[in-house]
Amino acid sequence: MRRMFDLSTYLVLDPGLCAEFGMVETARAGVSGGATVVQLRHKTATTAERVAIGLALKEALQGTGALLVIDDDVAAAKEIGADAIHVGQEDMRPEQVREIVGPEMILGLSLHSLADERSADPSLVDYVGVGPVFDTPTKKDLKTPIGFKGLAEVIAPLSVPAVAIGGLKAHHAPEVRAAGAAGMAVVSAICGHPDPEAAARAVSASWAQSEVTT
Repeated sequence: MRRMFDLSTYLVLDPGLCAEFGMVETARAGVSGGATVVQLRHKTATTAERVAIGLALKEALQGTGALLVIDDDVAAAKEIGADAIHVGQEDMRPEQVREIVGPEMILGLSLHSLADERSADPSLVDYVGVGPVFDTPTKKDLKTPIGFKGLAEVIAPLSVPAVAIGGLKAHHAPEVRAAGAAGMAVVSAICGHPDPEAAARAVSASWAQSEVTT
């Protein structure tokens, strides 16, 4: 049986937005504020650079209980010994990823539409990221935003937990939870904020409060 995990406050690190504090310190502050997952997303880095950053993040997060996720780079995730790898529809197929990383590493997969849902084989994939919910400047190859209605439609048939992503802020938590998501992924809501710990606390608190109001 694979490990249990909490997707509720999923921090995606952006190297540009995190420049003031750096990704490691942003992650440390975010987790102190309640982030349950930290994803390293650095599209322009080499595998060696991702490994170096990932190892520093792993050390910073040790003992916190927060998951360390590596975006796209399966080789880096394996070398780091990350908790999870997350891949997109245009990346390596889930069955290939699972063969490389083995049965224990958590595997996340991006979904953008109902047509993608069939790729979320629960025997291979542990969770999915669904979106973008809204337009966002933090991702250059952005798909068409699906809104909360589209989010709910994609999540409904799934047999694995989903985290919503794409332009989300703390105040969106009730709508995200109502759509059936197990959490929400944020970038600029924490990265680049003058106080990333306080920003993460706001996202985490909004998510917790949404359980009461939905």
